[in-house]
Amino acid sequence: MADLSQAIVLFVVLLALLASGVWVALVLIACGILSIFLYADAPAGIIFATKAWDSSASWALTALPLFIWMGEILYRTRLAEDMFSGLGPWVQRLPGRLLHVNTLGCGIFAAVSGSSAATAATIGRISLPELKARGYDDRISIGSLAGAGTLGLLIPPSIVMIVYAVAAQVSIIRLFVAGVLPGLLLMCLFSAYIAFWSIRHPDRVPSATEQLSLSEKVRRLRLLLPVVLLIIAVIGSIYGGIATATEAAVLGVIGSLVIAAFGRSLSWKTFTASLLGAARTSCMISFILIGAAYLTSAMSFTGLPANLAAWIGSLGLNQYALIAVLTVFFVILGAFLDGISIVVLTTSVLLPAVIAAGIDPIWFGVYLILTVEMAQITPPIGFNLFVIQSITGRNLFELVRMALPFFLLLVLATVLVTIFPQIVLVLPNAM
Repeated sequence: MADLSQAIVLFVVLLALLASGVWVALVLIACGILSIFLYADAPAGIIFATKAWDSSASWALTALPLFIWMGEILYRTRLAEDMFSGLGPWVQRLPGRLLHVNTLGCGIFAAVSGSSAATAATIGRISLPELKARGYDDRISIGSLAGAGTLGLLIPPSIVMIVYAVAAQVSIIRLFVAGVLPGLLLMCLFSAYIAFWSIRHPDRVPSATEQLSLSEKVRRLRLLLPVVLLIIAVIGSIYGGIATATEAAVLGVIGSLVIAAFGRSLSWKTFTASLLGAARTSCMISFILIGAAYLTSAMSFTGLPANLAAWIGSLGLNQYALIAVLTVFFVILGAFLDGISIVVLTTSVLLPAVIAAGIDPIWFGVYLILTVEMAQITPPIGFNLFVIQSITGRNLFELVRMALPFFLLLVLATVLVTIFPQIVLVLPNAM
């Protein structure tokens, strides 16, 4: 009963502070201080100083600002425009035609940006006006962008993956590799739905307007060469064991600077803007990680995480039942919190119970990111919805209806990786 009252008090305080607009990091620190003062006999200040240093001095975290900077640099290049021109001719014969560029473009850009918001914003600014001008239906154009934009969280190098790996103390490299096949699975599901929708609504898909020879198609493919080389440098070096995550991030930054220079989009203004953008985002995430580490430590003094893990274990749920309950929990949580906050808030508390249930922490990381992807297109805090709203000017709930089929495909992907966990684990186990 004491644990229940403690959990209710902290949850109410957490929601009240978040609803009042207080920064997430400050909310986590405030809840940590409150839990120590009310439920534990420990020095709150000394604990905060220790945990702030421990969570900030992690070598694994050095990859975070570098990958963010890489995405910021590429966001300011013509990369998305070149991808549209390079991919467009090859999807003309598929049901749905240029709509597939949303999925393929987001998948490719996700592999070099690490950010869901950057992926949706960059591809959306290029593809949506182009699709609208050619007569494609807005509902499927915007909905497919909302769904495919979430790939930035799953396809490595993912910023949220780094956050989870640090919080759960698992290998960033193994987690990166584990996200490859689920990311490709999602891309196939999104493209399959686009094809199915197009076959059912042939009147809403314009006929092919661009007939190119094979040689011209191949020539257009050369526009994809810079991003392909960058993906090979970053992901290939990690999987091949040539570079650590941090070293691969350095390669990514150098490669993105070279791409920006050759594309004539690198100027002192864009360089400083990308650097400042990366610094702001990195500081925000690091501050949240400090708050989460402090709250986790404070709660450990109260015994709540251990008792919660014991309670979940006492329910006798099998793995599938536990995952079903957690999925509903994460979807509800995703309606109120952003992805990084969900990961840092829940990982340390739930992971002992998850491991006790025999669930691999690498698999759980990919599963958690899939549920966070759902949160990206779940109102009222779905961040991708706000990004697309800023591009289109559409009503938020109109965007929700457009994104709903792709939300359900995310649920289907979660079911598939739960039933067939080797989709996640086969590549990291083969390393």
